[in-house]
Amino acid sequence: MNILKQTQIPRRTFLRGCGAAMALPFLDGMQARGAAPMAPRRAAFFYIPNGVAQQAWHPKETGHNFPLSPTLEPIAKVRQKISLFTNLDRIKVAGTDGHAQAGTCWLSSAAPDELSPAGYPLKRTIDQLMADVAGKSTAFRSLELSCNSFTDNRESVYFDNISWYGHGHVARSIKDPRLVFNRLFAVKEHKANASVLDLVLADAKDLQGKLGRLDHHKLAEYMDSVRTVEQQIERITKRQVDIRDLDLDEPGKLWTTMRRDEYIQVMGDLMILALRTDLTRVATMMVSPERWDSPLLFEDVFTKPIRHHGWTHNQKNQDVRRDLEKLDRFHMEQYARLVAKMDAVREGEGTLLDSMMFTLGSGLSSGMLHTCTNLPTLIAGSGGGLLKTNRHDQHAKGTPIANLWLSMARVMGVKADKIGDSTGPLKGFLA
Repeated sequence: MNILKQTQIPRRTFLRGCGAAMALPFLDGMQARGAAPMAPRRAAFFYIPNGVAQQAWHPKETGHNFPLSPTLEPIAKVRQKISLFTNLDRIKVAGTDGHAQAGTCWLSSAAPDELSPAGYPLKRTIDQLMADVAGKSTAFRSLELSCNSFTDNRESVYFDNISWYGHGHVARSIKDPRLVFNRLFAVKEHKANASVLDLVLADAKDLQGKLGRLDHHKLAEYMDSVRTVEQQIERITKRQVDIRDLDLDEPGKLWTTMRRDEYIQVMGDLMILALRTDLTRVATMMVSPERWDSPLLFEDVFTKPIRHHGWTHNQKNQDVRRDLEKLDRFHMEQYARLVAKMDAVREGEGTLLDSMMFTLGSGLSSGMLHTCTNLPTLIAGSGGGLLKTNRHDQHAKGTPIANLWLSMARVMGVKADKIGDSTGPLKGFLA
């Protein structure tokens, strides 16, 4: 498996990952008169299911340069650019499935009384609020990924998606790396769509003289939406100019045959490619779905496939709890590898990571009790220098995680005074 590596930036930088090699237009094209380019701010979310083993996760000390807990040790090499937050809570609605609610509502901007038909406080998720602003400048408003290798799709949509446009409207995650690659880099497909749009616009113009006032308004709205897609295709095409003559290869292996770490890293590489080429500035990634109890193999961690969800309900067994701690550490290792890759990408006087807010978290703190207080929450990057890093901030008990979402949304340019059940921006969040 190829991984993204740090390169110098004399004339042209190439990205290598997931079998692809492509020029990086953002760094090459934005240089002007020797001045360092201003990198756009980005946000990405790395979701771990079923909560964490609490005792090994939480550090005992707070403040700057805090001692890492056993689970957090894999981030040691990048800790200077990490922020940890504790005592952040999510609203929980009784009488509904704890795991479906955990994934679905983790990023929700909904207040407790804003319930979806399924009974969850589900509205528009924070990533989509960010994409409303950031997506105006990129080919894709957002990118949603899931490292779900299960083929027994017996669970509902609520377990395998964390991004929502609104009530009942899911931003469905993509599981197949090949589909992700083709969506981002299939130039022929985008050009074909562009030709179809040309025909649609021509037909619409011919129709205008035959419509009444109300239909004129409806047609104008429709044409505006078509133009939005047209602009998206133009942006994609501009990003592809420097790769026309390169031989791009999509990921070779089927995602269902990849090792667990390989699958997560390939999807992470694709996410990083999309972010650093400015195809998108907002992304979400699930390392696996909530609650699914089909056996899953974690090579080099366990000798046989495990049932993560089932284990979380048996944490009183010391051996099981230790195995859960191993699994949490594995997820932290995968996150740390992606953080290091972002930090190896030079952008102007800093790195890709410096412009990021790359958040790791879960919609549950304890999978055994289905609790969603003191949620595991970690951010890599400083959002363009706005965030303090290398610190552990322990907030007052009962602090809504929506306060964090509000602060992050503002960093991404969202103009909002309140999001969901937020009581204000998160204290001490900004540098």
